[in-house]
Amino acid sequence: MATELQCPDSMPCHNQQVNSASTPSPEQLRPGDPILDHAGGNRASRAKVTLLTGHTHCSLPAELDAGACVGSSLNSESNSGSGDSSSYDAPAGNSFPGDCELSRQIGAQLKLLPMNDQIRELQTIIRDKTASRGDFMFSADRLIRLVVEEGLNQLPYTECMVTTPTGYKYEGVKFEKGNCGVSIMRSGEAMEQGLRDCCRSIRIGKILIQSDEETQRAKVYYAKFPPDIYRRKVLLMYPILSTGNTVIEAVKVLIEHGVQPSVIILLSLFSTPHGAKSIIQEFPEITILTTEVHPVAPTHFGQKYFGTD
Repeated sequence: MATELQCPDSMPCHNQQVNSASTPSPEQLRPGDPILDHAGGNRASRAKVTLLTGHTHCSLPAELDAGACVGSSLNSESNSGSGDSSSYDAPAGNSFPGDCELSRQIGAQLKLLPMNDQIRELQTIIRDKTASRGDFMFSADRLIRLVVEEGLNQLPYTECMVTTPTGYKYEGVKFEKGNCGVSIMRSGEAMEQGLRDCCRSIRIGKILIQSDEETQRAKVYYAKFPPDIYRRKVLLMYPILSTGNTVIEAVKVLIEHGVQPSVIILLSLFSTPHGAKSIIQEFPEITILTTEVHPVAPTHFGQKYFGTD
Protein backbone atom coordinates (compact mmCIF):
# COMPACT_ATOMS: atom_id res chain seq x y z
CA MET A 1 0.00 0.00 0.00
CA ALA A 2 1.10 3.55 -0.60
CA THR A 3 2.22 5.60 2.37
CA GLU A 4 0.09 8.58 3.33
CA LEU A 5 2.10 11.47 4.73
CA GLN A 6 0.32 11.98 8.04
CA CYS A 7 2.11 13.15 11.14
CA PRO A 8 0.66 14.69 14.33
CA ASP A 9 1.85 18.16 15.28
CA SER A 10 3.30 16.83 18.50
CA MET A 11 5.64 14.43 16.74
CA PRO A 12 9.21 15.60 15.95
CA CYS A 13 9.84 16.05 12.28
CA HIS A 14 11.94 12.96 11.70
CA ASN A 15 11.73 11.22 8.34
CA GLN A 16 9.72 8.38 9.85
CA GLN A 17 7.80 5.73 7.93
CA VAL A 18 4.19 6.48 8.87
CA ASN A 19 1.96 3.74 10.25
CA SER A 20 4.73 1.15 9.97
CA ALA A 21 4.38 -1.51 12.64
CA SER A 22 7.91 -2.73 12.00
CA THR A 23 9.67 0.62 12.58
CA PRO A 24 10.15 1.77 16.19
CA SER A 25 9.47 5.37 17.13
CA PRO A 26 12.40 7.84 17.24
CA GLU A 27 12.20 7.97 21.03
CA GLN A 28 12.89 4.22 21.22
CA LEU A 29 15.94 4.24 18.96
CA ARG A 30 19.58 4.49 19.96
CA PRO A 31 22.53 4.92 17.62
CA GLY A 32 23.51 1.56 16.20
CA ASP A 33 20.11 -0.06 16.79
CA PRO A 34 18.91 -2.22 13.89
CA ILE A 35 15.85 -1.09 11.96
CA LEU A 36 13.24 -3.48 10.58
CA ASP A 37 12.83 -3.09 6.86
CA HIS A 38 9.45 -3.14 5.09
CA ALA A 39 9.67 -6.87 4.47
CA GLY A 40 9.97 -7.53 8.19
CA GLY A 41 13.67 -8.44 8.16
CA ASN A 42 16.47 -6.92 10.25
CA ARG A 43 18.68 -4.31 8.59
CA ALA A 44 21.51 -2.74 10.58
CA SER A 45 22.13 0.95 10.20
CA ARG A 46 25.17 1.41 7.97
CA ALA A 47 26.38 4.84 9.10
CA LYS A 48 23.86 6.52 11.34
CA VAL A 49 20.37 5.66 12.45
CA THR A 50 18.03 6.40 9.54
CA LEU A 51 14.27 6.00 9.47
CA LEU A 52 13.71 4.99 5.90
CA THR A 53 11.08 6.14 3.57
CA GLY A 54 13.78 7.36 1.27
CA HIS A 55 11.41 9.71 -0.51
CA THR A 56 12.85 12.85 1.01
CA HIS A 57 16.43 11.65 1.64
CA CYS A 58 16.19 12.90 5.21
CA SER A 59 18.05 11.14 8.03
CA LEU A 60 18.33 11.53 11.77
CA PRO A 61 21.62 12.64 13.28
CA ALA A 62 23.37 10.16 15.55
CA GLU A 63 22.19 11.88 18.70
CA LEU A 64 18.58 11.76 17.44
CA ASP A 65 18.14 15.50 17.61
CA ALA A 66 14.44 16.37 17.46
CA GLY A 67 15.09 19.38 15.24
CA ALA A 68 13.87 19.82 11.71
CA CYS A 69 14.98 17.40 9.01
CA VAL A 70 17.72 18.54 6.70
CA GLY A 71 17.84 17.17 3.18
CA SER A 72 20.34 16.82 0.40
CA SER A 73 21.92 19.59 -1.61
CA LEU A 74 19.77 21.08 -4.32
CA ASN A 75 22.07 21.01 -7.32
CA SER A 76 20.08 21.35 -10.52
CA GLU A 77 19.88 18.65 -13.16
CA SER A 78 19.36 19.10 -16.87
CA ASN A 79 16.05 20.76 -17.67
CA SER A 80 15.95 19.46 -21.23
CA GLY A 81 13.22 16.90 -21.74
CA SER A 82 9.59 16.21 -21.16
CA GLY A 83 9.08 17.33 -17.62
CA ASP A 84 6.69 20.14 -16.79
CA SER A 85 6.50 22.96 -19.28
CA SER A 86 8.89 25.13 -17.27
CA SER A 87 11.80 24.23 -15.03
CA TYR A 88 11.64 24.27 -11.25
CA ASP A 89 14.37 26.09 -9.37
CA ALA A 90 15.10 24.51 -6.02
CA PRO A 91 14.76 26.87 -3.05
CA ALA A 92 17.87 28.37 -1.53
CA GLY A 93 19.23 27.22 1.79
CA ASN A 94 20.00 23.58 0.90
CA SER A 95 17.22 22.37 3.20
CA PHE A 96 14.30 20.14 2.38
CA PRO A 97 11.36 19.32 4.67
CA GLY A 98 10.85 15.80 5.97
CA ASP A 99 7.64 13.80 5.78
CA CYS A 100 6.04 15.65 8.69
CA GLU A 101 6.51 19.05 7.09
CA LEU A 102 5.36 17.74 3.72
CA SER A 103 2.24 16.43 5.41
CA ARG A 104 1.45 19.87 6.78
CA GLN A 105 2.16 21.56 3.47
CA ILE A 106 0.53 19.12 1.06
CA GLY A 107 -1.81 16.81 2.95
CA ALA A 108 -2.86 13.18 2.83
CA GLN A 109 -3.73 13.34 -0.89
CA LEU A 110 -0.04 12.80 -1.62
CA LYS A 111 0.77 9.09 -1.41
CA LEU A 112 4.22 7.53 -1.79
CA LEU A 113 5.22 3.97 -2.50
CA PRO A 114 6.97 2.43 0.53
CA MET A 115 10.69 2.73 -0.12
CA ASN A 116 12.90 -0.34 -0.50
CA ASP A 117 16.26 -1.08 -2.07
CA GLN A 118 14.69 -2.23 -5.34
CA ILE A 119 12.89 1.09 -5.87
CA ARG A 120 15.96 3.03 -4.75
CA GLU A 121 18.11 1.27 -7.35
CA LEU A 122 15.61 1.98 -10.12
CA GLN A 123 15.53 5.64 -9.12
CA THR A 124 19.33 5.72 -9.11
CA ILE A 125 19.65 4.28 -12.62
CA ILE A 126 17.05 6.68 -13.99
CA ARG A 127 18.92 9.65 -12.50
CA ASP A 128 22.38 8.43 -13.56
CA LYS A 129 23.57 10.42 -16.59
CA THR A 130 25.96 7.60 -17.53
CA ALA A 131 23.21 4.95 -17.72
CA SER A 132 22.67 3.50 -21.18
CA ARG A 133 19.31 4.08 -22.83
CA GLY A 134 18.58 0.35 -22.59
CA ASP A 135 19.20 0.29 -18.84
CA PHE A 136 17.25 3.53 -18.46
CA MET A 137 14.18 2.22 -20.28
CA PHE A 138 14.30 -1.13 -18.49
CA SER A 139 14.46 0.56 -15.08
CA ALA A 140 11.82 3.13 -16.02
CA ASP A 141 9.41 0.43 -17.19
CA ARG A 142 9.89 -1.51 -13.95
CA LEU A 143 9.25 1.58 -11.83
CA ILE A 144 6.24 2.50 -13.95
CA ARG A 145 4.79 -0.97 -13.40
CA LEU A 146 5.13 -0.62 -9.63
CA VAL A 147 3.38 2.76 -9.68
CA VAL A 148 0.60 1.49 -11.95
CA GLU A 149 0.01 -1.54 -9.73
CA GLU A 150 -0.35 0.67 -6.68
CA GLY A 151 -2.55 3.08 -8.64
CA LEU A 152 -4.91 0.23 -9.45
CA ASN A 153 -4.93 -0.62 -5.75
CA GLN A 154 -6.44 2.81 -5.10
CA LEU A 155 -9.48 2.01 -7.24
CA PRO A 156 -12.67 0.50 -5.75
CA TYR A 157 -13.21 -3.24 -5.58
CA THR A 158 -16.31 -5.29 -4.88
CA GLU A 159 -16.49 -8.66 -3.13
CA CYS A 160 -17.29 -11.68 -5.24
CA MET A 161 -17.56 -15.46 -4.96
CA VAL A 162 -15.91 -17.86 -7.40
CA THR A 163 -15.72 -21.65 -7.67
CA THR A 164 -12.31 -23.30 -7.95
CA PRO A 165 -11.64 -26.33 -10.22
CA THR A 166 -11.98 -28.55 -7.12
CA GLY A 167 -15.42 -27.14 -6.37
CA TYR A 168 -14.29 -24.96 -3.50
CA LYS A 169 -16.11 -21.66 -2.99
CA TYR A 170 -13.62 -18.83 -2.75
CA GLU A 171 -14.48 -15.34 -1.50
CA GLY A 172 -12.45 -12.79 -3.44
CA VAL A 173 -12.68 -9.32 -4.96
CA LYS A 174 -12.91 -7.83 -8.44
CA PHE A 175 -12.52 -4.39 -9.95
CA GLU A 176 -15.54 -2.20 -10.23
CA LYS A 177 -16.08 -1.26 -13.87
CA GLY A 178 -15.70 2.28 -15.13
CA ASN A 179 -11.99 3.12 -15.16
CA CYS A 180 -9.78 4.65 -17.82
CA GLY A 181 -6.30 6.03 -18.31
CA VAL A 182 -5.25 9.41 -19.66
CA SER A 183 -1.65 10.11 -20.66
CA ILE A 184 -0.20 13.60 -20.92
CA MET A 185 1.85 13.55 -24.11
CA ARG A 186 4.69 12.96 -24.70
CA SER A 187 6.36 11.58 -21.59
CA GLY A 188 3.07 10.25 -20.19
CA GLU A 189 2.86 7.85 -23.12
CA ALA A 190 5.80 5.96 -21.61
CA MET A 191 3.38 4.77 -18.89
CA GLU A 192 0.65 3.49 -21.21
CA GLN A 193 2.13 0.04 -21.78
CA GLY A 194 2.53 -0.50 -18.05
CA LEU A 195 -1.18 0.22 -17.60
CA ARG A 196 -2.17 -2.05 -20.50
CA ASP A 197 -0.01 -4.84 -19.09
CA CYS A 198 -2.20 -4.74 -15.98
CA CYS A 199 -5.55 -3.90 -17.63
CA ARG A 200 -5.62 -5.32 -21.14
CA SER A 201 -8.89 -3.73 -22.26
CA ILE A 202 -8.67 -0.38 -20.49
CA ARG A 203 -9.40 2.68 -22.59
CA ILE A 204 -6.74 5.39 -22.70
CA GLY A 205 -7.22 9.04 -23.64
CA LYS A 206 -4.52 11.59 -24.50
CA ILE A 207 -3.76 15.24 -23.83
CA LEU A 208 -1.04 17.27 -25.56
CA ILE A 209 0.14 20.28 -23.58
CA GLN A 210 3.15 22.40 -24.51
CA SER A 211 4.64 25.70 -23.42
CA ASP A 212 3.59 28.76 -25.39
CA GLU A 213 6.71 30.24 -26.99
CA GLU A 214 5.74 33.80 -26.07
CA THR A 215 4.17 33.46 -22.62
CA GLN A 216 5.91 30.22 -21.54
CA ARG A 217 2.59 29.13 -20.06
CA ALA A 218 1.19 25.63 -20.52
CA LYS A 219 -1.23 25.47 -23.44
CA VAL A 220 -3.54 22.64 -24.49
CA TYR A 221 -3.12 21.66 -28.14
CA TYR A 222 -4.97 18.34 -28.29
CA ALA A 223 -7.32 16.28 -26.15
CA LYS A 224 -9.19 13.06 -26.94
CA PHE A 225 -11.03 10.99 -24.33
CA PRO A 226 -13.57 8.17 -24.16
CA PRO A 227 -16.98 9.77 -24.74
CA ASP A 228 -18.25 8.66 -21.32
CA ILE A 229 -15.15 9.76 -19.39
CA TYR A 230 -17.33 11.84 -17.06
CA ARG A 231 -18.64 8.56 -15.62
CA ARG A 232 -15.22 6.97 -15.20
CA LYS A 233 -12.43 7.04 -12.65
CA VAL A 234 -9.29 8.41 -14.28
CA LEU A 235 -5.67 7.31 -13.92
CA LEU A 236 -3.81 10.40 -15.15
CA MET A 237 -0.26 9.49 -16.22
CA TYR A 238 2.67 11.91 -16.18
CA PRO A 239 6.05 10.65 -14.94
CA ILE A 240 7.78 13.88 -13.85
CA LEU A 241 6.14 16.63 -11.78
CA SER A 242 8.36 19.68 -11.78
CA THR A 243 6.26 22.85 -11.54
CA GLY A 244 2.88 21.11 -11.72
CA ASN A 245 1.65 23.52 -14.41
CA THR A 246 1.19 20.86 -17.09
CA VAL A 247 -0.87 18.62 -14.81
CA ILE A 248 -2.98 21.55 -13.61
CA GLU A 249 -3.91 22.39 -17.21
CA ALA A 250 -4.66 18.73 -17.93
CA VAL A 251 -6.98 18.46 -14.92
CA LYS A 252 -8.80 21.61 -16.05
CA VAL A 253 -9.46 19.96 -19.41
CA LEU A 254 -10.77 16.84 -17.67
CA ILE A 255 -13.07 18.97 -15.53
CA GLU A 256 -14.39 20.62 -18.70
CA HIS A 257 -15.34 17.13 -19.87
CA GLY A 258 -17.28 16.46 -16.68
CA VAL A 259 -14.64 14.61 -14.64
CA GLN A 260 -14.57 15.42 -10.92
CA PRO A 261 -11.11 15.91 -9.33
CA SER A 262 -12.04 13.43 -6.60
CA VAL A 263 -12.01 10.54 -9.12
CA ILE A 264 -8.60 11.46 -10.62
CA ILE A 265 -5.51 9.56 -9.48
CA LEU A 266 -2.30 11.10 -10.78
CA LEU A 267 0.39 8.47 -11.41
CA SER A 268 3.91 9.91 -11.33
CA LEU A 269 7.43 8.59 -10.85
CA PHE A 270 9.13 11.69 -9.43
CA SER A 271 7.80 14.94 -8.00
CA THR A 272 9.19 18.13 -6.55
CA PRO A 273 7.60 19.51 -3.37
CA HIS A 274 6.59 22.61 -5.33
CA GLY A 275 4.90 20.58 -8.06
CA ALA A 276 2.89 18.38 -5.70
CA LYS A 277 1.91 21.32 -3.51
CA SER A 278 0.77 23.41 -6.50
CA ILE A 279 -1.49 20.63 -7.78
CA ILE A 280 -3.05 19.90 -4.38
CA GLN A 281 -3.62 23.59 -3.71
CA GLU A 282 -5.41 23.95 -7.06
CA PHE A 283 -7.37 20.69 -6.73
CA PRO A 284 -7.51 19.54 -3.06
CA GLU A 285 -9.51 16.39 -3.91
CA ILE A 286 -7.07 14.92 -6.42
CA THR A 287 -4.83 12.01 -5.38
CA ILE A 288 -1.12 12.03 -6.30
CA LEU A 289 0.80 8.76 -6.26
CA THR A 290 4.57 8.89 -6.72
CA THR A 291 7.78 7.15 -5.65
CA GLU A 292 9.79 10.16 -4.56
CA VAL A 293 9.45 13.82 -3.56
CA HIS A 294 12.73 15.65 -4.12
CA PRO A 295 13.64 19.25 -5.04
CA VAL A 296 15.43 18.05 -8.19
CA ALA A 297 13.35 16.13 -10.73
CA PRO A 298 14.95 14.09 -13.56
CA THR A 299 13.44 16.27 -16.28
CA HIS A 300 15.49 14.50 -18.96
CA PHE A 301 13.13 11.52 -18.61
CA GLY A 302 11.04 11.97 -21.77
CA GLN A 303 13.94 12.72 -24.08
CA LYS A 304 16.02 9.77 -22.89
CA TYR A 305 13.11 7.34 -22.86
CA PHE A 306 12.14 8.15 -26.44
CA GLY A 307 15.74 8.50 -27.66
CA THR A 308 15.68 12.21 -28.53
CA ASP A 309 18.30 13.35 -26.03
